[in-house]
Amino acid sequence: MTRIFYDEMYAADGQCRPHYREFARWLHETPDDLLAQRRREADLLFHRAGITFTLYGDDQGTERLIPFDIIPRAIPASEWKVVEAGCIQRVKALNMFLADLYHSQRIIKAGIIPAEQVLANDGYQLAMQGLDLHRDIYAHIAGVDLVRDGDGTYYVLEDNLRTPSGVSYMLEDRKMMMRLFPELFAAQRIAPINHYPNLLLDALKSSSPLDNPSVVVLTPGRFNSAYFEHAFLAREMGVELVEGADLFVRDDKVFMRTTSGARQVDVIYRRLDDAFLDPLAFNPDSMLGVPGLLAAYRSGNVVLANAIGTGVADDKSVYPFVTDMIRFYLDEEPILKNVPTWQCRKPDELSHVLANLPELVVKETQGSGGYGMLVGPAASQAEIAEFRERIKARPEAYIAQPTLCLSTCPTFVENGIAPRHIDLRPFVLSGRETRIVPGGLTRVALREGSLVVNSSQGGGTKDTWVVED
Repeated sequence: MTRIFYDEMYAADGQCRPHYREFARWLHETPDDLLAQRRREADLLFHRAGITFTLYGDDQGTERLIPFDIIPRAIPASEWKVVEAGCIQRVKALNMFLADLYHSQRIIKAGIIPAEQVLANDGYQLAMQGLDLHRDIYAHIAGVDLVRDGDGTYYVLEDNLRTPSGVSYMLEDRKMMMRLFPELFAAQRIAPINHYPNLLLDALKSSSPLDNPSVVVLTPGRFNSAYFEHAFLAREMGVELVEGADLFVRDDKVFMRTTSGARQVDVIYRRLDDAFLDPLAFNPDSMLGVPGLLAAYRSGNVVLANAIGTGVADDKSVYPFVTDMIRFYLDEEPILKNVPTWQCRKPDELSHVLANLPELVVKETQGSGGYGMLVGPAASQAEIAEFRERIKARPEAYIAQPTLCLSTCPTFVENGIAPRHIDLRPFVLSGRETRIVPGGLTRVALREGSLVVNSSQGGGTKDTWVVED
């Protein structure tokens, strides 16, 4: 079966798309040796800045530079307006779902989502039931993963509401392009994204009822895969980067240890999972969290962004219901489509999945980072047989989707420039209003034919341009 891929830069007749014309002209006029030199400069600058991620389970040493490609992914402004509106609509509905789930549960009573799908979900936190949050916001920071199918239609692949990462690469990729190729930005109007840290700080501050709350970024520490990002965002926002040991709870309030004594903390942008936040309430073996943090949170003396228990809304088994949430809470039709999804927990859908494994992508409902998934068309018979047994043993732990024809973008590879598959993760901030910077993190699958774009699986990144029409 021949798959038709949407090329971001060139139309089917080989003509360059209008929003890429300026870049294509520049690329044609720039000597190859100058491009090669600039690409080496980019690698060197990324190394110097320490822009790395940690690859777990890798024998070659864990610190890796994320490959950066200098051919941008460009989106015309008119098209971006639709993406922006769709992402904002989706995150609003997800926040309303979480507020409803942890209070009156109208959506369950209406029969739209089965109770066991959410109340028995690993991401559901009983400790959040009945707890009122300022502005009813649970996911202050969300990453919405988008892909484009063969006809150019955008689909939401998944929602990331726990501790979404990657925004530092979005910002650093732009900084790198502006530094190496200023002439490109002078020749056309590309929407700026450098105000993201200010918007993030504003969203975090507005999550608290206090006038000028004290904000910190809580990191699991320097061995975490996204530690560069934690330090980067704290620095860009001008707030303290702390680990669990830097904080303590007294009288249901959270304090930070400083050289001049204890200082109260009002908002914690936490970059560790629920289970590790408070050894008294969750995993008792956690050395990363703060004993007593849940009690301080439930007392309303500190804000956690994102809220505890948001994971239930980005679980892949809840994903098929997001379009229903939009209709239920907002009384609107979804602007962005979901990818058709089969839930293996349903016997008839399980039969379909088992009968069609070689054509499907199967994912763990709790999985992330490209781990624990089967890409049927790229898998061996042995891998398919092994995955079949896994699904049969725990059908409720898996969903399946058709193999999408992810769009491609020209990318520098060893033999020159060739198309590679990409996705897009815009970042949505919820505070006084729901906002999104124009662009996002474009991830690129560098292996030929690969559809897995995750950095943990050898993917790279590109700068994302929203170009004025």
